[in-house]
Amino acid sequence: MASGNIRLWRYAAIVLALLLGAFLLWRAITGWAPSRDDYPVQGIVVDASHGKLDWAMLAATGVDFAYVAATEGSKDRDPSFAANIASAREAGVRYGPLHRYDLCRLASDQATLFITTVPRSDTSLPAAVDFGFSEKCTSKPDRALVLSEVATFLSQIEAHLGRPAILKVSQDFEEHYRLSTSIDRTVWLEKTWLLPEYAARPWVMWTANPQRRIDGVDEPVQWVVVRE
Repeated sequence: MASGNIRLWRYAAIVLALLLGAFLLWRAITGWAPSRDDYPVQGIVVDASHGKLDWAMLAATGVDFAYVAATEGSKDRDPSFAANIASAREAGVRYGPLHRYDLCRLASDQATLFITTVPRSDTSLPAAVDFGFSEKCTSKPDRALVLSEVATFLSQIEAHLGRPAILKVSQDFEEHYRLSTSIDRTVWLEKTWLLPEYAARPWVMWTANPQRRIDGVDEPVQWVVVRE
């Protein structure tokens, strides 16, 4: 009987050790960010799904900038956009608007939605346009058509904002359409923990941890660094 209890305690100790190890690993993964020595400027991407953010806390804990979702496709405005940029400005966090591009919508319609949602500002960061495949749109149009549509979208929003936009491109989208080989813009790439090297030109921004947990927001955020 005693030996059975000992085995049970040993088993329980092993299980607890494994659970503790898994918890510590999870904390390390969700809390990881590249070194500030290598990338002094670091920030986040937020949208309405993150709820109410404590922007003062975000600023105090090392968020240098935020890209705030503004629009998606040709119909969807992020309901938190105006409140988020106002709060970011008040907290001293630099911000830029983000549009999620939809291959199933006309570029001119998407540009109209963006222009009527995002005010021109001399102090905001350049707009970012997020290119990636989604379940909402399974279509994959011809590359020439996509490049033409993207050029139309960029020309219209850049005329409105007065500066070039940034291309935030997922790896599968870039491999399929090769945007960076044909459109001369700053690129923002994504790769969890590892340096991304899938574009035709060096990246300037990198989503290093897509699920980082930080003080000031309840949900995980994309953590982004800038290469200077």
